[in-house]
Amino acid sequence: MISAILDLFWIPIGGFLSFLIFISAINKSIGVRKAYVNLLLRIFEYGRVSIETASKENHFSVRTTKTDNKQGVQLVDDADSKEGTNGATLITRDAVLLPQAQEPAPEKPVSSKKDEINFDFEKCLDYVKSGVEAIIEDDVTSRFEAEELKSWNMLTRTNRHYEFISWKITSIWVFGFFIRYVILMPLRVLVCFVGVVWLTVCTAAVGYLKDGPYKRALVHKVLGMCFGVLSSAISAVITYHNEDNRPSSGICVANHTSPIDVLVLMCDSTYSLIGQRHGGFLGVLQRALARASPHIWFERGEAKDRHLVAERLKQHVSDPNNPPILIFPEGTCINNTSVMQFKKGSFEVGGVIYPVAIKYDPRFGDAFWNSAKYSMMQYLYMMMTSWAIVCDVWYLPPMYRQDGESAIDFANRVKSVIAKQGGLIDLVWDGQLKRMKPKKEWREIQQVEFANRLKSDST
Repeated sequence: MISAILDLFWIPIGGFLSFLIFISAINKSIGVRKAYVNLLLRIFEYGRVSIETASKENHFSVRTTKTDNKQGVQLVDDADSKEGTNGATLITRDAVLLPQAQEPAPEKPVSSKKDEINFDFEKCLDYVKSGVEAIIEDDVTSRFEAEELKSWNMLTRTNRHYEFISWKITSIWVFGFFIRYVILMPLRVLVCFVGVVWLTVCTAAVGYLKDGPYKRALVHKVLGMCFGVLSSAISAVITYHNEDNRPSSGICVANHTSPIDVLVLMCDSTYSLIGQRHGGFLGVLQRALARASPHIWFERGEAKDRHLVAERLKQHVSDPNNPPILIFPEGTCINNTSVMQFKKGSFEVGGVIYPVAIKYDPRFGDAFWNSAKYSMMQYLYMMMTSWAIVCDVWYLPPMYRQDGESAIDFANRVKSVIAKQGGLIDLVWDGQLKRMKPKKEWREIQQVEFANRLKSDST
């Protein structure tokens, strides 16, 4: 029975995979994925209108029932009875409570008691307000959770039981579930397996060639083809902007949302990578890439030696024959809504910096990897059961460190440019707060500022 099924399907499946590799090799697209995305947009819009209509009808029936049962009770307004808007902040706050210049206080009469200190409790309210705001909704931990959607995208993982709001929506959801799990997921797993094998074989073959212009050109072609096949495993639709600014050497820095950031950029150009050695699925990809082109992989202990990593980075950048090295200065994945603090190490090396902004469309699938919650296999499972991965990539003009500019200021300047282009929020916080507590120095700064305010009030 199984052999009969395999005999029936191996020819169309083999032809499909061969065609996929062919169009990836010639770097062409027949427009199927874009047409698929446009169809999804129309379905999402229909779902949004249906959900809003059903919600209004349910709300109206509830209001009618309350009016009949409680004639003397005034109903709340529609705007007050709605749930919090997805993706919007609950409160409006000051960015950070930082030291501020104090206005000159009015002269106070000289007290006869030298040791008397005038304490105004009102001066504590700024800190109390900031503390309560942080408890309700802080700016940091919300960046390490999945981005909330303004409308439902027919995925159970992002809904509020909308699939049961009407029989039409239920039918669309069931049909979509069948398409994603029964048709798309097996095909995507097969394509991913073929892509990884193809990448391993091709890079192993290219690795035996002698270094030179021919090998570099062949590596560029092979990697573009292999990553093009891998991008099909997640139905990636990538739009590149300002391709004249595409990096050709030096250092390329980008905001970091997901491990597939590398796949998104490698589909368009060849980069060297820097990072810690991994095992498992990522380790297989790292070893395959290292056979064909120069990359910087270091052990966990070496990662703490900043000078050793910086020296290897300088050696790579100093060779004009090496491809540009791709770095994610945030050091961790952020949820596609903001850009957090850039580490200064890559900005101390010198030379040209090529900023790149990456922005995913969350309506088709959440590309953010919450490594504290999901393993790599769980993350890949979520990617392959999503509708698609749609993103935009902006190549920004090269930037140079100015005279007298510190590495930290240069990093912040590059970060602000990336955030502005990608429509992301520019945050000063360190992304490593995902794994560690705030530094002692940060608390001491606030304590000193509070003490200064008390001193100024008591004089």
